[in-house]
Amino acid sequence: MNVNELLANKKMLEKAIDNLVFGSIEIREKNDKKYIYVHSRIDGISRSKYAGEYSDELYNLILENNKRAKEYKKKLKEIKKELGLMQYESIELSDKVKLNIDLARRCLVDSIYKQAILEGVATTYSDTETIVNGGKVNDMTAIDISKVVNLKRAWDFILSEGTISYPTNYAVLCQINEIVEDGFSYTAGKIRSVPVSIGGSKYIPPLPYESQVKEDLSNLLSKDDSYEVGIELLLYVMKKQLFLDGNKRTAVIFANHYLISRGMGLIVIPAELVPDYKKLLIDYYENGSKEIKEFLYNKCLTKI
Repeated sequence: MNVNELLANKKMLEKAIDNLVFGSIEIREKNDKKYIYVHSRIDGISRSKYAGEYSDELYNLILENNKRAKEYKKKLKEIKKELGLMQYESIELSDKVKLNIDLARRCLVDSIYKQAILEGVATTYSDTETIVNGGKVNDMTAIDISKVVNLKRAWDFILSEGTISYPTNYAVLCQINEIVEDGFSYTAGKIRSVPVSIGGSKYIPPLPYESQVKEDLSNLLSKDDSYEVGIELLLYVMKKQLFLDGNKRTAVIFANHYLISRGMGLIVIPAELVPDYKKLLIDYYENGSKEIKEFLYNKCLTKI
């Protein structure tokens, strides 16, 4: 399971435990009547709770709940262990990051529309908005609709509290591509193992290797937080063509995970500038031109 699924299960189990009446049973008597109290310890804190007037049914229910609580706690422990192995740490989001998430959600339709145009999806802003809001459109192919839906799912993934708290790293990168390419490629989320070419360019991306990609990302992310790092992450994924398909979509969302998690803004290529961007991108592929970095910084970045 990915981080989001683990966190969802964790939240569900915590809620289930919170709703259970369980613990060691104490029976108190008053005025010839019996009352049940339960005592438990959750996260190291002792809690006492009034369960109700004594009855065999209530007594037996609490005994059953004790078994359920034990099972739930065991599952919670396993989830926390798995999250630990994935280097997840629960942190309180800063006000600036929360503001950035709010900005990203308000710009969601616009961002998805711009990404769809960058990828050559035949859509309009109106149709994109309808799809994002769960409506139906009649003038788009099923493939293009699925690409827009997947983009929304990928943005929802990085904007969730669990994912935005998670380090920008190889695992997040692969999960984004898996969502973006869901239903289109059996290798979605996996580094490509076959050569590829880029239309309109003589540049041939070298075959990527997982260990090298992890090292490259680690080196990039070890630098001080900056807009330059966000831009370099975007260009790295695009130039290396790490996945069989969906690299541009994956790269933009991955760079935004970096920016948003630090409260630094958004980066999306405007639809009307896509032709200019593609020309600069080819020049970057073939000649290592730095002009595209200035283009991304000056024309594609929205700062907080």
